[in-house]
Amino acid sequence: MPEKNIRLEVMQAIEPKVEGFMKEFLIPTEEIWQPTDFLPDSQSDKFFDEVEEIRGEAKELGYDFWVTLVADTITEEALPTYESWLMDVEGIDQHNGKENGWSKWVRAWTAEENRHGDVLNKYLYLSGRVNMREVEITTQHLISDGFDIGTDRDPYKNFVYTSFQELATNISHKRVGKLARQKGNKSLAKMCNIIAGDEMRHHLAYREFVKIILEHDPNNMVLAFADMMKRKIVMPAHFLRESGGSIGLAFEQFSDCAQRLGVYTAQDYIDILQKLNDYWQLGSLQSLSDTAEKARDYLMKLPERLQRISERMKFSEEQHTFKWVTANGML
Repeated sequence: MPEKNIRLEVMQAIEPKVEGFMKEFLIPTEEIWQPTDFLPDSQSDKFFDEVEEIRGEAKELGYDFWVTLVADTITEEALPTYESWLMDVEGIDQHNGKENGWSKWVRAWTAEENRHGDVLNKYLYLSGRVNMREVEITTQHLISDGFDIGTDRDPYKNFVYTSFQELATNISHKRVGKLARQKGNKSLAKMCNIIAGDEMRHHLAYREFVKIILEHDPNNMVLAFADMMKRKIVMPAHFLRESGGSIGLAFEQFSDCAQRLGVYTAQDYIDILQKLNDYWQLGSLQSLSDTAEKARDYLMKLPERLQRISERMKFSEEQHTFKWVTANGML
């Protein structure tokens, strides 16, 4: 039987369980936080005073911080790309009835993720520290340019990617929140921390999807995991660019900022891989085919190999001037 059909059969076999995953890992709309819970109430007489407070707190945050926060926000706002990509994955059948479990998951996941860019965008606007038009141009470019994460329509590869990427975003938002709190910006810290909490729930869900697939089709799941790691897990915003800039250049420069701040580093990449290896218990998988066995060996040895490479890596200490961050953001 062709591999593609095996994947489709596995996705269809798991689909009845998705409703339970939604109850376990997602939060009903009436109960979850909304962006306005963390922003000044425009209907309140205290609105302008609260905006002034945000602007005052924002002055304490440095240049690399603002670049990182802007890039995180833009990444979140490119959500239409991510939803359309996931809806096209094999086995996620949005055309076979609104109640299809996998398409319900993608829609509900998208609805939760949509709040992240919303709250961060509004905060950036109120802070007065960034050039919002340049931010908006970059966001439009990122959505228009799309992305290629190397997964094609393969659900196995896509779930490896989302398992990895959701944890990476959790780490990034959590550390940005920590830096904000250290500078006395408690409101921004709360925003970042609650976003990080959402990302962790999503990570736990996608991680579970892979674990269940390993029970149904361990050979192909291990091969898919190895293939993704050979390609390297690229960030969703890897095509990031500023107005007038070339695709990907702004992402490289932003990555240097994130590395300098310690928000997301090469070590984090290695640590996430090791955590996934451990949770999916690669070392304990039984009766793998010869090719899957070789793939498993590659994955088990990869963290140590990447560790050696990372010790030789160098990143730029030069601070690039981004169009996103205004001159008064140069602190």
